[in-house]
Amino acid sequence: MAEPGGSIGEPAAAAKSGTIDWPARIRERLAGTQPRHAPADWLVPGLSLEQSRGFRRFFPAEPIAAAVLVPIVEHPEEPTVLLTQRATQLRHHAGQVSFPGGRIEAQDENPTAAALREAKEEIGLDERFVSIIGFLPDHVVISGFRVTPVVGMVRPGFELLLDAQEVEDTFEVPLAFVFDPRNHRPRLHRFRSADAEAEMLDIPYGKRNIWGATAGMLVTLYRLCVAGHL
Repeated sequence: MAEPGGSIGEPAAAAKSGTIDWPARIRERLAGTQPRHAPADWLVPGLSLEQSRGFRRFFPAEPIAAAVLVPIVEHPEEPTVLLTQRATQLRHHAGQVSFPGGRIEAQDENPTAAALREAKEEIGLDERFVSIIGFLPDHVVISGFRVTPVVGMVRPGFELLLDAQEVEDTFEVPLAFVFDPRNHRPRLHRFRSADAEAEMLDIPYGKRNIWGATAGMLVTLYRLCVAGHL
């Protein structure tokens, strides 16, 4: 299945065969990265940098700064992505599959501090188990936020305590499943109040569907790992 932005050829075949050490590849691709807040680097979730520039006019000019933790759990047998199912009473993105995170508050020194704080508050993930390895470019979302994805490797053995006001459930998805292009399902998204549409990718997993900004950030990470660029 060709993805938006073109085929990625042989690396995609390797991804399908399961021959890539994904945690090692993520560390390699994100080594030395820093948060990128410049508007020229903003991504629309699921779109390439070039595509994003064509749709940015539909998003707020001055979005609210936020950060999420992208937690890769390094289980010896198979690495996974830790995700949350948001509570249904929330004002933004109620019931959606998400990463732990939220707006960057005044007391947060940087996006990393915000992402770790939110992960602790929302799901009780202790930062002692998290090793931050890098950052993806900021993603802008239609709800008015500019989100910095903070990617961290999580050591197994942690215990979670969910804030029921924020999170209904947590679950883990094998990283190999998320990064297999056969599991990426195209969905046409029409921008509200605009005669424009773009193809996004959903990642269905069992009874759940990973979509929107969360799927877009995972697709960004996948493309960076496989193609080496955005």
